[in-house]
Amino acid sequence: MRHLTWPRQRRLLKRPEYVKCFDQGSKHFTRNFILFGLLQPDRPSFKVGLTVSRKTGHAVTRNRVKRVLREFFRLHQDKVDLPLDIVVVPKRNLDPKSLNLALATDELLPALKHLQRKAAESSAERT
Repeated sequence: MRHLTWPRQRRLLKRPEYVKCFDQGSKHFTRNFILFGLLQPDRPSFKVGLTVSRKTGHAVTRNRVKRVLREFFRLHQDKVDLPLDIVVVPKRNLDPKSLNLALATDELLPALKHLQRKAAESSAERT
């Protein structure tokens, strides 16, 4: 069985990476999240960034939201086939206390498929 680690190479770390994804990426809205996806053909795998604002709650609450989202991507990393930059932004209506892995999976798995499909279509149009 393969180890399901989440290495540093799978994270968006710098502000320009986030800004590029926000400006040039495609958006997908779910009930509790906004996902931005940008195809990066020069990279072998995908990267994920999380943006959780203070409006979500105190530091403990924000860190819990990020922990659940990171765990979702760690467990479902084999479902992302394209080299995408993905930024996840929780909406204000998200109840952090009710957020668990099952809720994140129900919402984000179809959104990931949609982002990949949209990125594949846009790359096919460019060629």
